[in-house]
Amino acid sequence: MEFKDVPAIVTGGASGLGEGSARALAAAGAKVAIFDLQEERGRKVAEELGGLFVRCDVADAYSAEAAFAAAREVHGPCGIAVNCAGIAPAGKIVGKEGPMPLDDFSRVIQVNLVGSFNIMRLAAAEMANREANGDGERGVIISTASIAAYEGQVGQVAYSASKGGVVSMTLQAARELARSGIRVNTIAPGIFMTPMMAGFSQEVQDSLAATLPFPKRLGQPEEFGLLVDQIVRNPLLNGETIRLDCALRMAPK
Repeated sequence: MEFKDVPAIVTGGASGLGEGSARALAAAGAKVAIFDLQEERGRKVAEELGGLFVRCDVADAYSAEAAFAAAREVHGPCGIAVNCAGIAPAGKIVGKEGPMPLDDFSRVIQVNLVGSFNIMRLAAAEMANREANGDGERGVIISTASIAAYEGQVGQVAYSASKGGVVSMTLQAARELARSGIRVNTIAPGIFMTPMMAGFSQEVQDSLAATLPFPKRLGQPEEFGLLVDQIVRNPLLNGETIRLDCALRMAPK
């Protein structure tokens, strides 16, 4: 798909992997709308990119619907959607205080999995009405999973379940939306330098980097954005979950 003036939506675009994606899309010529709850940071990034910021809770149907309407009014119907919004709280099935509160598990599923589907359904509805290119393509949806979907560590039960759900949706959604000329792919990142990671000491960062086969360093958001760029450009990439992890296979803990 071509990028020039194509309306793009990036959830979680105010920071981290979402910001890396938003910057890559804007650099390629897309009209970027950042959906996030971080208003101050989101507006700053959007202004730098010449784009739009819309406050959005991806886990809420009405919030997402209103956000899409706001972006559509300014940029037109969505042609590229990138799901980067998510949360990653740690918690064991049975911890020192007893069994994990069910609400804690549900919240992660609601944001990471239901939120990804919420954006997917609304983006697909807009994309289906766009004019197709020579291949019949009308849009591209990219979600963010994690290598924890495959090798979840102790304390990641909710996070792993939510990201496993994102992986499982990918091929099915690609097959279903193929009739509308919409491609669906997912990126499963490993250890990246995100705002959360930046809060850890250099010692912790170095110890994590030492677990990586090659290259032995944390991924950068712009490298995540580079893969987003390539997925949008390559018309044959569809229904895939791509690991971006330096060949890391995580240990149990």
